Amino acid sequence: MHSNLQIFSGTGSEYLARQISLRFGEPLGKVKIQKFSDGEIGVEFQESIRGQYVFIVQSTFAPTDNLMELLLMIDAAKRASAEKVVAVIPYYGYARQDRKDKPRVAIGSKLVANMIVAAGADRVITMDLHAPQIQGYFDIPMDHLDSSAIYIPFIEELNLPNLTFAAPDVGSANRIREIASYFEVDMVICDKHRKRANEIASMVVIGDVTDRDIVLIDDIVDTGGTLCKSASLLLEKGARSVRAFCTHPVLSGNAYENIENSVMEELVVCNTIPLRKQSNKIRVVSVADLFAIAIRNAYENKSINSLFIRSALKKKKENV
Repeated sequence: MHSNLQIFSGTGSEYLARQISLRFGEPLGKVKIQKFSDGEIGVEFQESIRGQYVFIVQSTFAPTDNLMELLLMIDAAKRASAEKVVAVIPYYGYARQDRKDKPRVAIGSKLVANMIVAAGADRVITMDLHAPQIQGYFDIPMDHLDSSAIYIPFIEELNLPNLTFAAPDVGSANRIREIASYFEVDMVICDKHRKRANEIASMVVIGDVTDRDIVLIDDIVDTGGTLCKSASLLLEKGARSVRAFCTHPVLSGNAYENIENSVMEELVVCNTIPLRKQSNKIRVVSVADLFAIAIRNAYENKSINSLFIRSALKKKKENV
């Protein structure tokens, strides 16, 4: 037991926070979150947190109430004289609004970072940001975890004979290259062009996929349009099988129907966001162990380098 550490959760991520606290060996702290009749949110910690290291687990997926809960909990913890307040955000919402790519648009991810810092967070722990540069939007320490630590053992167990990794767009190429290097296999890129958000105008495959077992990897699956179109195109180009690994299952609109009707063998996602319903093609793996280790190491001021694929690559090279 850690006498001055407490883990709390917002309503959006309580299912995950309970898993994290169980693996960490600490009971989940008591907090009262209520809504007034007009929708306004109220937060009250039900136990003393004076002088404590407080970890607040809350993904900021839609609706924005989840973000507001997180901000109010951070503020309440600081006002209750917590020693340190760490925001544990498995899924960081608004991350897709990471730059000004057209005139007169907001940079939502920067605005959210400003609010989290202004609320009083001393540190942020998150996973698979849509744009890694968002780390630079924070003027407080940030631990950016990589889901590869979860996916690599899972993919190894599949034992696919002709494994090839695919990046769903050019922006994902560097990350996929690291994973392909670990497995010492080839990679391809599905280069897409969008007319507008959630609508693909065209897509081409860069690389040979003939008779290959393809694993698509991405950080977010939203409507599923990109994944489903990529899978169909890869099979048309001669792939033997296609499956996908996506960290954050946003799954909005007709996503479940799109995935069910797709040619993919399966879609593997993390539980950073709860599924709205079950699907025979969607398998969920838990990030609880990874976040429990990250929380322990942050509390004990230890490195989290061992949780990253680059550490696994280094060990692999040393053992050759």
